[in-house]
Amino acid sequence: ARGNPLACAPHPARRHSCNMSNQREGGIEVVQDEAEIEMWKIRKLVKGLESARGNGTSMISLVIPPKGQINLTNKMLTDEAGTASNIKSRVNRQSVLDAIGSAQTRLKRYNQIPPNGLLIYCGTVLTDEGKEKKLNIDFEPFKPINTSLYMCDNKFHTECLSELLQSDSKYGFVVMDGHGCLFGTLAGNHREVIHKVSVDLPKKHGRGGQSALRFARLRLEKRQNYVRKIAELTTAHFITHDRPNVNGLVMAGSADFKNQLMQSDLFDMRLTPIILMIVDVSYGGENGFSQAIELSADTLGNVKFVKEKKLIGKFFDEIAQDSGKYCFGVKETLMCLEMGAVETLIIWENMEVNRHVLSNATTGETHIVHLTPEQEKDQKNFKDHDTGAELESIESGSMLEWLGDEKKNF
Repeated sequence: ARGNPLACAPHPARRHSCNMSNQREGGIEVVQDEAEIEMWKIRKLVKGLESARGNGTSMISLVIPPKGQINLTNKMLTDEAGTASNIKSRVNRQSVLDAIGSAQTRLKRYNQIPPNGLLIYCGTVLTDEGKEKKLNIDFEPFKPINTSLYMCDNKFHTECLSELLQSDSKYGFVVMDGHGCLFGTLAGNHREVIHKVSVDLPKKHGRGGQSALRFARLRLEKRQNYVRKIAELTTAHFITHDRPNVNGLVMAGSADFKNQLMQSDLFDMRLTPIILMIVDVSYGGENGFSQAIELSADTLGNVKFVKEKKLIGKFFDEIAQDSGKYCFGVKETLMCLEMGAVETLIIWENMEVNRHVLSNATTGETHIVHLTPEQEKDQKNFKDHDTGAELESIESGSMLEWLGDEKKNF
């Protein structure tokens, strides 16, 4: 979440009810939080790779889809090494050959391509001081990648990683009118019609031959049967394993049927909380589906924003009420985490705080400190406050990454 750099809302009565995420609904939100953390790691990696630059064309970007073959990729790299040996510039030629060799070494770590594919970035990059530094990265993305790429350039190509970061939230649509109903889903830019139902309902006026009361009763009965059928189909399409299978639901239609459906006792109550909006459209069927997507575009785009806003709002409500069920700041929040008193943890994703494990060689004691880049420049923070002895750094790294890896232990 984007908000206070580090803040939490402790709840002493629910000390172990939540490990840095809310575990309601059998783990739905935990799974979503895991995905958010993976996406944050990819965003950070993309930012670092995009800013990296090298001399010549010594930076290799290799993307292998899930069904790729190790031996074919290795043969392709061997052929590329043969081509690179013809580069006239000695420095550039050696850099390219070293990068290809590093990529082959990384590739040897795998017996087969992982289920989600494989990404390898190798090359010599220039640091801020103008020095050369070798960078070799290989990893499996958090979801399948369907792109195949080999590029030798003066920069790393991260377009495929950026595509992974695009929201894949899935939204359901129910477009209902007096002529039929359409069930559809929208995920990113992909729309899909799941099911169509057509119906022939009687008009308000008949051709005679029966009493007005009888005609009205039959008409009402058919409309109720229609609403019942649509309610059952809505549950069948958007409920899986006793929980909604979409992130939100949009009810659309040109008549009052959509409102009757929602107000009906037959409508599944598990879907009510995820209804995002009700839209009036001029058409039914696929044309109505397209119009409903256009009219709900702003709402769907703001779903994550609204969720984060509610989260921050809850935190500030606790502060306004002075309930004592909140804290902020790195030291105080970590103390509450260790106590198991945190229900919700809010972290600013661009917070620059590093975690250092320092050891005193004389006493053998270890200390954990959290420092900003400015504080790291002050050597006093790496000395014992009592004796003035220098402390040895055993472990250091981003506190955000440490929290992401250790969240399950709190």
